[in-house]
Parts: sequence; structure tokens; C-alpha cells
Amino acid sequence: MDRHLAMEAFVHVVDTGSFSSAARQMQVGQPAVSKSVAQLEEWLGVRLLLRTTRSLTPTEAGRNFYVRAKRALEEAEEAVLAARGAGAALTGKIRISASVCFGRLHIMRQLSRFLEMHPELEIEMVLDDRPINLVEEGIDVAFRSGALVDSTLVARKIGEARRLVMATPSYFERHGEPKSPGELMAHQTVVYTPDGGGTSWTFHQGSVETSVVVGGRVTVTAAEGLREAVFAHLGLAITSEWNFAPELAAGIVRPVLLDWDLPTMELRAVFPTGRMASAKTREFVSFVESCIPASNVGLLKASASM
Repeated sequence: MDRHLAMEAFVHVVDTGSFSSAARQMQVGQPAVSKSVAQLEEWLGVRLLLRTTRSLTPTEAGRNFYVRAKRALEEAEEAVLAARGAGAALTGKIRISASVCFGRLHIMRQLSRFLEMHPELEIEMVLDDRPINLVEEGIDVAFRSGALVDSTLVARKIGEARRLVMATPSYFERHGEPKSPGELMAHQTVVYTPDGGGTSWTFHQGSVETSVVVGGRVTVTAAEGLREAVFAHLGLAITSEWNFAPELAAGIVRPVLLDWDLPTMELRAVFPTGRMASAKTREFVSFVESCIPASNVGLLKASASM
């Protein structure tokens, strides 16, 4: 048994969820993949996969082995790259997780630039607003904003955005523009629950602190829903400037209360626990850092005061 090949087959099976998909990725026949995994289980003396007619699920031993096997394969790839030198091309696939809105607005629209720089790499984007299990989903790196629920994850801060109060010009024309945080209580707010504040927000202006509880008839759990509700003039939003970056720049939505500060939103690159980030993963994280839009709040403040 070729142990390296068997580990590679097992990792592909877990990543893709089937023997046939793993075989296509490895460009071999499905029986060869099944045989390699069976031989690996026999050699280890444990069951790695639970097989049903509909799915393949790693056992607890399988999940533990997967983490270490994938790390070993990545370290072998790192060794090859180091031996070939810095000019060696990055190859293979990177499986990325990001929220739907951030991935669509700030990664997918610039992804062609990364693919042109690395023609032998493939990207699989898992766009989902739920905090998925990185190991079970075979994720190489996830991009998450806000507080990290799982403190065991390995994370690196790569960006920070202001939270802003914003709405369409049409909304402000009909309902007026709040001049202080307290006036927000007289407005309809589209409440975006994952953004950290919900209906309760604390504003700062120098040493002054004021807290308000906003109200609204519409509550959404996804940033895409928040965007559509604001575009439909259903209310104002209190959210990260990243969620409306193109529209803020174009004037489709307008921020208010710019002389008051809200807690900022941090973006982190999150890695599966116990795994060293591969060279291609580190390169993709650097690429995403370059995709994060620069804050235009200073320009907006200047234009608002003119």
C-alpha cells in the first residue's frame, strides 16, 4: 500500500463527500480510491468512514486522522515548494468559506486577478452566513467578521471596518435625517441580527457615550436581505460599511451621524485548529487583504460638511 496515496485518497473523499468525486479529482478510477481507503482502514485497524447508500461520514477516528493527514500532505507540498524555490507555481485547490455578502462584494468581483496570478490553482468558495465547522467541511481558511464564538480556532485579524447608520436618500427625504443618536428611536430600522448590536447600540463622541434602543418592523438574518430591505426604503440600517461599500461610494445609500462612533467590525482569517496554513492558503489570505475596501468615511464626512 502506498500510504501517501492512501492518505491523499482519504482526504479527497472527506473533502468531496464521495468516492467518485475524489476519483475525478485524482484522475483515477473509483475502485482505486475505494481500495486505497479500505487498505488504509485495515492498516490503521479502525473504521474511518461510515458508509450509507446516500452519504459518507467520517467517524471520530476519521475526523482526527483527516486533520493530521491533510496537514501532512500540505507539509509535503510545502517541502516540494521550498526545494523548487520561490518561483515554483502554486497548484491544487483551496476551499474557502465566507459570508454570502462579503464573498460576493469583495472576493468574487476581484477573484479573476488572483486566478490570473496563479493559473494552476482552483478555488472552491463556500458562501454561507452560518458558522460552519471548518474540519467537517474541509475548509482551508474562513473569513469571519465580528466576535469569534469558538475560542479554539486559530485566527488572524486582517481588516477592520466602521459601523455606520445609513439609508437611501429617498428614505431620508420622506422621514427626515436624524441629527443625534436619540432621534433614531423615531425612525424605522431594519434590524440585522448577526451584526452584533441587534436593537441596542452605544454611540461615542469623544468622552460622551449614549445608548439607544432602535425599533423596526423588519428583522433579517442575512446581509443580502438587509441590503434589499434598505434599497426598498423600508428603514435605515446600522451595519458595517463593507456591507454597502459600492452603494456608499455611488451615493445610493447615505450615512448619517458621522460625528458619532460605533464599535468597529473586525475581519479575521480563521484556520482549522491544529493545521498549518499552506503556502497557497497564505497567498489567498494576502489577496483577500488587498480586496478589502479602504474606508471612505473621511471623504463622506468632508462632503457632508460642505
